[in-house]
Amino acid sequence: MEKTAFKDFGSMVFTNEVMKEYLPKDVYNRYLEILETSMPLDKPTADAIAHGMKEWAIGKGCTHFTHWFQPLTGSTAEKHDAFIDKDKDGKAILRFDGKTLIKGEPDASSFPSGGLRSTFEARGYTYWDLTSPAFIRDGVLCIPSVFVSYHGESLDKKGPLLRSIALVSDKASELLRKIGYADVKIVTPMIGLEQEYFLIDRPLYKSRMDLILTGRTLFGHAAPKGQEFDDHYFGAIPTRVQAFMKEVNDELWKLGIFIKTEHNEVAPMQFELAPIFCDANVAVDQNQLVMDILKRVAYKHGYACLLHEKPFDSINGSGKHNNWSLVSDTGVNVFDAGKSEKDHLKFLLFVSCFVKAVDSYPELLRLSAANPGNDFRLGCNEAPPAIISIFLGDFVESIIDEVVEGRKDTVTSEPISGLSYIPKDATDRNRTSPVAFTGNKFEFRMLGSSASPSFANVVLNTIIASSIDEFLKKLQGRSEKEYKEIIIDYVKEVFKDHGKVIFSKNGYSEEWVKEAKRRGLPNIKSSIEAIARFDDKKNVDLLTGYGILTETEMKAHKEVLAEQYVSSISLEAKTMLYMAESHIIPFMEKEITNKAALTASSFAKKRKEQLIIMLDELALALDELRMAYSKLNKEDESLAKGLLARETIVPLIDKIKGLINDYEKIASKDVYKLPTYPEMLY
Repeated sequence: MEKTAFKDFGSMVFTNEVMKEYLPKDVYNRYLEILETSMPLDKPTADAIAHGMKEWAIGKGCTHFTHWFQPLTGSTAEKHDAFIDKDKDGKAILRFDGKTLIKGEPDASSFPSGGLRSTFEARGYTYWDLTSPAFIRDGVLCIPSVFVSYHGESLDKKGPLLRSIALVSDKASELLRKIGYADVKIVTPMIGLEQEYFLIDRPLYKSRMDLILTGRTLFGHAAPKGQEFDDHYFGAIPTRVQAFMKEVNDELWKLGIFIKTEHNEVAPMQFELAPIFCDANVAVDQNQLVMDILKRVAYKHGYACLLHEKPFDSINGSGKHNNWSLVSDTGVNVFDAGKSEKDHLKFLLFVSCFVKAVDSYPELLRLSAANPGNDFRLGCNEAPPAIISIFLGDFVESIIDEVVEGRKDTVTSEPISGLSYIPKDATDRNRTSPVAFTGNKFEFRMLGSSASPSFANVVLNTIIASSIDEFLKKLQGRSEKEYKEIIIDYVKEVFKDHGKVIFSKNGYSEEWVKEAKRRGLPNIKSSIEAIARFDDKKNVDLLTGYGILTETEMKAHKEVLAEQYVSSISLEAKTMLYMAESHIIPFMEKEITNKAALTASSFAKKRKEQLIIMLDELALALDELRMAYSKLNKEDESLAKGLLARETIVPLIDKIKGLINDYEKIASKDVYKLPTYPEMLY
């Protein structure tokens, strides 16, 4: 590989191969043992690793290090400390020991905590996550870490994820060993995160305060051409964008991120990249880096990268598809049907556990995709609906039918007509399904493009672990000879009791909304409604029962989510008021004055009258928004405030958007100075 274009791949990551080079053999072996057994990291080993990591980082030009963590904001945070220190004689030395590697102390009071920390209580701690490799960014050694309060409560996205990974590994590996896979020790959730984004010219971005402050255009009349010709999707990548993508790849490859795919997406100036699968914890860390690098590199190429779920109306928004599976240390993918009877039974069993899990906790899964931006996508003919359902495909459904009903019409892998050397895929794909089986994995398609994927994977890991745990109890006191019969009975039971969550047709249709209601499936349309369901008793019992979050932590996380929702909607309201008053109204007043000067033109007179009516309607709507925002600020409790914002502020923002769009449609270019959709997208 050294002689190829990928010679720098992973060059900025403290990988196991690098550790071998910088650590004594006994220390490296001790590190691997600690990873495998989860034993405490002893001081001599920590000191040796810290020394090796420091030498490697300094050799790469680093002067500082940081505990890189993911607070409840959903983004990342870091505090840089220099390697430089003083010895007893006051001389400069380089110091980085095991204690410093393991533990850091950022100020916890200014991060969202949902009440877990008071403003005057400053202590918070970061602890090194041994399972995610350290890396270098901009001359700083970054140490992936968890973030906790002084009392040990979780204040981040990583801690609950690590707990869920350990839980599902424990339950799934135990089940695999019981059903004939005796050598399995560990089962790892593996994910691949497809990332969608928009690019627009930076000067245009800087001229739109709504894009700068909220990440989306709060108004803008649709361009004459949208995506109706389907000519952007998978089209030739523009030369300038290709240069941007090349630098993105170079930066990501240095960080050991296996970006495999890049292409034009459906909407104009929308693009996507996708990595090769890796373990869930590392994949979540890497996705945070992907989003950061997309924005940084875009800036260098004269673009702004928009990660908001819906930066432009009338065209598709952006998501983040979470492809998820469970794979053992022996290479067993639990969702691979295989060829032997043992593999078939394993496949049926784990698919059934997953179906039961999704049908048992749809509110929690919907919550994991909740953020204000995603409310503009879900169910809008560009993303799955807010109703949780599973697409299994003809192949899997036919197997299930055979088991449940004794039918024998399983799908075979026949060759494609005229191309005898190419077999058909076992199953099709359904882009309207929130959760779709795609061969040997499930694709959770609801996540928004700007979101941290952490909690979605916490939920996926935990709910299937719960189903597996319940099935393991069925095997207690039973002989291995009975296992096949027990599995078959379980599959029948699951699809009888939970088959209502299976849906293979058009999830965008009104018929499905009615059918889902008839089946009793929840349809939680907004993020704040989903947040309100976080502490439903069954969700509390699940997450606290398995030690993923304490009840106190759950209340705090719910409070943070509600606060963020309110802050987002409030910011949009304030930005809308600011832009309408400082830009749109002056534009309209100038237009009216210009038209009044054209006294001989009957068209100008009619247009002036039209503009006056528009201006009056806009002024009234802005007054309504001010009053609604004033009432919102009188509400203290975050969830109630969020529900009120959804009921009052969101519709008024939409109303004002419609009024401004109507004006923009007829505005004179010499008066209307804000970048429009045609300018930004083409």
